[in-house]
Amino acid sequence: MLDPVFRKEFNMKGPIPGILALAASLTFALAPAQAQTQARTLSMSGQGEERAAPDTASLSAGVTSEAPTAAAALAANTTRMQGVFSALKKLGIADKDMQTANFSVSPQMVNDNNQSPHITGYRVSNQVRVRLEDVSRLGAALDALISAGANQVNSVQFSIRDSTALMAQARGDAVADAKAKAEIYAKAAGVTLGPILSITENGSEGPRPLYQMVTVSASRIAGAPPPVAAGEQNVSAQVFIVWEIH
Repeated sequence: MLDPVFRKEFNMKGPIPGILALAASLTFALAPAQAQTQARTLSMSGQGEERAAPDTASLSAGVTSEAPTAAAALAANTTRMQGVFSALKKLGIADKDMQTANFSVSPQMVNDNNQSPHITGYRVSNQVRVRLEDVSRLGAALDALISAGANQVNSVQFSIRDSTALMAQARGDAVADAKAKAEIYAKAAGVTLGPILSITENGSEGPRPLYQMVTVSASRIAGAPPPVAAGEQNVSAQVFIVWEIH
């Protein structure tokens, strides 16, 4: 029931002012209750990382040829690249794992003081990107490519074919890390962790490709295949968790 004084004011001033006054009164009455029910929270971030040996390797190799004419340079390059592809197939590398990465034909210019710039020859470059699903065969692949006539090996890249399980572990590690730190803060503050209110992934990073530069001479160096170290790669995850505290 409305207070008599308020009811009198309502009757004297009309329905609209009275309704507004009633709404304001209810708002002020609810504000303290809302403040009392607002949950106290503790927020913490966590990081997780897992490492594993790469199971895939890829490399870029090819042939660069020079000749007085473009046709001659192209013919020489084609012959040597056919040998490169033949060597790759003998290693059992499927067509799907070989892809042309670069092909170019460029004139070679000379600019001296006695005459205007002129073309002295042509250079043809043909590069192929090769993927190896067995890292242990990388040394043999490099040796075969050089033996077949490849005079350029630009880089070797290691990767993990499927990092799904590794990423799941990293995410679990990140949650565990956030929880461990939150429990330390809660104990120090004299509070208890309640239910989790939210979990947000701040970012995750898959395995970074590892590159190893490889330099070879135009002529094959006799001996055993070159040693190659694949090392390890890591995946990481970051989370942000909010707990209710009591």
